[in-house]
Amino acid sequence: MIITCYRDQEVASESIQLPAAIYNLAFTLLSRSNTGNLIIPIRAMQYLAILDDEELVFLDGGRKCWIDIAWRHFHPQARAALADPVEYEAVYYQAEAKTLMPRLQAELPRALHALASKSRIEGAAQVLKFPKP
Repeated sequence: MIITCYRDQEVASESIQLPAAIYNLAFTLLSRSNTGNLIIPIRAMQYLAILDDEELVFLDGGRKCWIDIAWRHFHPQARAALADPVEYEAVYYQAEAKTLMPRLQAELPRALHALASKSRIEGAAQVLKFPKP
């Protein structure tokens, strides 16, 4: 599937933190993808989220291929532990897009969990043997 996305002029941006559980799940699912991107339907909002190595963009079902919000510049290397939140930049391309953030932050984890429950892990399992200390 080929999806072409467009961006309006940037209206605003801010630095936000993403809870570790959401970041870890999203990028774990991305690493299992053989296409280099992850398409996440957020059905409760009629939004489509598309994740790649650089950013997570949100497309409104009504505006089709126009990006409303982009989450980019993730800094997972700045955290001290995997359980620490990850800082990122939220970029808004619509004036009212900032008001969607609380709902997106609540619905994205639900959509990721739904996607994770449907995905299969391909390939054989491997048991790692660690030497006794």
